[in-house]
Amino acid sequence: MLDQAAVRTALQAVKYPGYSRDIVSFGLVKDIAVHAGAVSARLQLTSANAEVTRQLKEECERVLRALPGVERVLIDVQSPAAPRPAGEPASPWAAQNRIPGVRHVVAVASGKGGVGKSTVAVNLACALARLGERVGLLDCDIYGPSIPLMMGIHQRPTVSEDEKLVPPLGHGVRLMSIGFLVDGDQPVIWRGPMITKTIQQFLFAVAWGELDYLLVDLPPGTGDAQLSLCQTVPLDGGVVVTTPQEASLGVVRKGIAMFQKVNVTILGLVENMSYFTTPTGERVEIFGHGGGRSEAGRQQVPFLGEVPIFTEIREGGDQGVPVVVSAPTGRPAGAFLEVAENLRKRMAK
Repeated sequence: MLDQAAVRTALQAVKYPGYSRDIVSFGLVKDIAVHAGAVSARLQLTSANAEVTRQLKEECERVLRALPGVERVLIDVQSPAAPRPAGEPASPWAAQNRIPGVRHVVAVASGKGGVGKSTVAVNLACALARLGERVGLLDCDIYGPSIPLMMGIHQRPTVSEDEKLVPPLGHGVRLMSIGFLVDGDQPVIWRGPMITKTIQQFLFAVAWGELDYLLVDLPPGTGDAQLSLCQTVPLDGGVVVTTPQEASLGVVRKGIAMFQKVNVTILGLVENMSYFTTPTGERVEIFGHGGGRSEAGRQQVPFLGEVPIFTEIREGGDQGVPVVVSAPTGRPAGAFLEVAENLRKRMAK
């Protein structure tokens, strides 16, 4: 049936030039009309690049003419009259949707809770910092923030002269979490719109400074926080954390599907709690082993590495000193440093 929903679905096949995301998820499609075989759509761009306008118009016309029942297509592309400053790349995002000074934004996600996602995010941030990168870590788990505990930082952020929150610095990483702004064990009881607004403020009302990586620790699942992030800021990709057993992998597939639906690149999978080595040297695969690598192969996404179960990792999180900081040359830290190196290589590609 030829209707507005069918037209919008067809336009999801049109990628913005130079990006992996489509014009619908970027929010560029403003108006759609269908009447007696005639289809019209209006695009509102933030770039005045004439070549981008031409490419998008031609591609929209192509995909819409392929729809059954379409006889005529009219695409109205509106763009700013003023040209871009010299050297600024064409972009589908308005200026306010970019975080000043931040080169890469990477989400760390999981399909379910209990897989050690925050532990991986914290140690990955510290590992990247140890490798010489400028790193920030944003805790987007509004209901259950754990970054303050794991990084050993509990003071409230200060406010800069331009009225932005100044993120506390912990182990060389700039941090922001709702846990810095609420008292003790006070619960956060908010509905979706308040979560969305908070995430937007954490992205743009925080003085992040110059960063090579801003890692975003997402809550488990595919809810308001995940969608708010994907719709608010252009992501360079997502890292998905899983444990080896099928119960975790089955839900991880949903997390991967979420990123794919909003055209966010999966930078790789990390298998946490991969195995345990007893004091006598016996290797015990408590949750099975190799499920993460196998799933990465099935999903055709990179496998960034496996993190075994080490008591030192748990102790570091409880004490507020991640193992990458407390024992950077040990085996536990080595697992996270390997993941960080693989992530950097993936980003370089």
